[in-house]
Amino acid sequence: MATTAFDSPARNTRAQARKRVASADRAVAPLPDPQPRVATRDVKSPVPELNPRTHSYEFAGPIGATILSVTMPMIVLGLNVLCTPDGCPAASWVSSTTALVAHLQPRVAWSALFDPGALVAYLGWFAWCVAMYRLLPGDMVRGTPLRNGQTLLYKINGFNTLVFTAVCLLLVVNFHGPDLLLYIADNFVSIIFSAILFTYAMSLGLYLASFKGTKLLALGGNSGNPIYDFFIGRELNPRIGNFDLKQFCELRPGLIGWLLLDVAFLTKQYVTAGYVTDAMALVVMFQGIYVIDALYNESKVLTTMDITTDGFGYMLVAGDLLWVPFTYTLQARYLSQMPATNLGWLGVFGVLALNALGYYIFRSANSEKDAFRSDPTGPRVKHLQYMETAAGSKLLISGWWGRARHINYFGDWLMSVAWSLPCGFTHPIPYFYPVYFAVLLVHRFYRDEHKCKTKYGKDWDKYCALVPYRIVPYVW
Repeated sequence: MATTAFDSPARNTRAQARKRVASADRAVAPLPDPQPRVATRDVKSPVPELNPRTHSYEFAGPIGATILSVTMPMIVLGLNVLCTPDGCPAASWVSSTTALVAHLQPRVAWSALFDPGALVAYLGWFAWCVAMYRLLPGDMVRGTPLRNGQTLLYKINGFNTLVFTAVCLLLVVNFHGPDLLLYIADNFVSIIFSAILFTYAMSLGLYLASFKGTKLLALGGNSGNPIYDFFIGRELNPRIGNFDLKQFCELRPGLIGWLLLDVAFLTKQYVTAGYVTDAMALVVMFQGIYVIDALYNESKVLTTMDITTDGFGYMLVAGDLLWVPFTYTLQARYLSQMPATNLGWLGVFGVLALNALGYYIFRSANSEKDAFRSDPTGPRVKHLQYMETAAGSKLLISGWWGRARHINYFGDWLMSVAWSLPCGFTHPIPYFYPVYFAVLLVHRFYRDEHKCKTKYGKDWDKYCALVPYRIVPYVW
C-alpha cells in the first residue's frame, strides 16, 4: 500500500502503498546521464519536443499544490501529536478551542519538535537503505520504454534489504537489548519532524537539479510554474549514475521504515505491559505481510504510474518518505499508548477473515493483470476475454477485471479497514487511514479514468459499458 499520499507506497496501489509504507539524508547532486540503460534505438539526448509544456493542472493547480505542500506535513505531525496515553485525542484537549491550543502549543514548539539525535537517527536510516541498495545483490530488470526510446535498468533488491535489515536488528536486540527500538518509539514525533525537514530539502534539490543539462521531463510537471512543478515533479527519472532516486524511494526507506516503526511500537507495548496483545500482533502481522509482499514483488512497481508517468517531486517524495511510514503506523502507535486489551478469539477471527479477503482480492487481481500484460496467451490467463482498442491495447473484460475496473482498489481498502478494527471504537484517529485511503482511491480512480479516456477515446466508453462497476462490484 505504498502508496504516496496521493498515489500510494506500495504502491502496487497503495502504495499505496499503491498504494496502491517513509522515508535520511539523500544528497541530491547534479544528476548525470542515467546509467546503466539499454537503448532500443540510436537516440540522442531528449530534444525539446519530447518535453512539451504542461497546459493542464491536477490538484487544483498551483494553489492546490501550495496548500498540499504546507498541510501534508501538518496533518502527519498533528495526527501523532494529538495521540497521547490520555487519549487519541484526550477528551480534555478537545473540550474547547482554548484547551486544545494550550495543550498543543508546547508540543509544536521548535524545542519540542527538533532533536539533533532524532535527525541523526533519520539520516542514518536513509544512509543505511542507500548502502543496502548499493551493496546487496539484486536482479537488474528493464523498465517500460520511455518516450525518448530508452529503457532504463533497475536494481531489484528491496526484499534482500528487508531480510538483511531484520537479521541485523535481531542481532542488535539480542546483544544490546531493545534500547534502539524504544528510542524510536519514545522519540517518534521528533523523528517525524526530521523527516519533514528532509522531505522539503530533497524535493527542492530535485527541482533545482532538473534544470541542469538536458533531462527527460514528466509530461505533467513542466508547466513553468515553480510551485506546481516543485510539487508534481519536473524530472521523470532523476538518477545519480545508475542509482534511480524515484525507484529507490518508492519501496525502501518508507516501506521498510514503516515495518521497523511497527516493531518499535510492539516492543514498547511489551516492555510497558509485559506482553503483546492480540490486537497489536494482528496489526503488525497484517502490515508486515503487506510490506513483505510489496518488496517481494518489487519489479511490478516498474509498470505503475508513479514510475512511468509522474515526475519525482514533492508529491512522491513526501508520500514515500513522510506520509507512508508516519500515518500508516497510527494503529500500532495507538495500541502501544493505550491500556493493553485483547480482542478475544471471535474478534481475532473476524479481523483475520476480513484481511484475508482483502489480500486475496488485491494480490489475485494484480497478479492476473501482470500475467496478462506479460503474455496474454499464457496458461494462467489465456481463458480471459478482452477487447482490443484502436490504440493497440487489450483491455480485460472478464476475470477479476471484469468484475470492476479497479477491483484491486477494493481489496486494498478492505485490508485498511482490517488494520484499524483491532484498535476498537473509542477514539477516531486510528481510523484516519481507511477514511483517507478511500478518498485517495476514489481520486486516483478518476485520475486514471481521465487518462484512459484521453488515450482510448470511444473505445473506453465501450469498455465501461462492458465493465460498468468502478471499484466495488454491484455497488459502485
